[in-house]
Amino acid sequence: MAKAPILIPVVVIAAAVGLSSLFVVDEREKALVLQFGQVKQVKTDPGLGFKLPFLQQVVKYDDRILSLTTAPLEVNLEDRRRFVVDAFARWRIKDVVQFRQATGSGGEALAQQRIDSILNAAIREVLGNVTASDVLSDDRTPLMNQIRTVARREAAALGVDVIDVRLTRTDLPRENLNATTDRMKAERQREAADERARGAEAAQRVRAAADRQAVEITSEAKKQAEIIRGEADAEANNRYAAAYGRDPLFFAFTRQLQFYAQTLKPSSSSLVTKSDSIYFDYDRFVQSIEAEK
Repeated sequence: MAKAPILIPVVVIAAAVGLSSLFVVDEREKALVLQFGQVKQVKTDPGLGFKLPFLQQVVKYDDRILSLTTAPLEVNLEDRRRFVVDAFARWRIKDVVQFRQATGSGGEALAQQRIDSILNAAIREVLGNVTASDVLSDDRTPLMNQIRTVARREAAALGVDVIDVRLTRTDLPRENLNATTDRMKAERQREAADERARGAEAAQRVRAAADRQAVEITSEAKKQAEIIRGEADAEANNRYAAAYGRDPLFFAFTRQLQFYAQTLKPSSSSLVTKSDSIYFDYDRFVQSIEAEK
């Protein structure tokens, strides 16, 4: 019975040692068993693994596809144009042992930094040999494939595989964009000034043609009016002559009415005459007409 208290600590210690020698790797991970910094075991399949307790440690890495978004990068193109480029990459740890040797204890964080540098260099290399029309094309797949090929080749030393690269933004730098906007605005203003000048010239031609036509129409109208007035006066004179021949008194009466119409105009302010003036004596006026014969 005295041995029972002694066995309990032994069992506990044995259980602790046994548990410390076990580790679990799920389907999303890869694991390395290290001993004094050296790789002793690689565990890439999900399940239960074993290691030497206290002497060995387990380091796990993500086996999923990881993403990386680069910071805005200014790139000089072949035609000396400058663009600000953003890229998105997807990568995965391919060789976990090589990955450990390349990144050490920095792991995935250090790998992200190195892949970011590799991706920026690949973007500069590929876009430096193309023009702005290629970058702004609707189909940039060939460019992105070239960037991926360069990045994949350089990232192979890290034990990773660059699966895909996508250009998410290709814009002009702000100062270039402002200059381009100002240049476009000046060009539009110049075109607007040209259009206004052409419009004013056309309007002047139309106005001159209308004025000339108005003068011609007015002249023609005056000419026709003079002709009609002359014909009317001639007709009136003929009628007056005919009336005079038929009835001299009626002709005298109309002459007196014309005399009144010419002398009693609205512009005349006053008329001073004698009461026995011929002006108001129709009989004497007729006698004067007869005397003129």
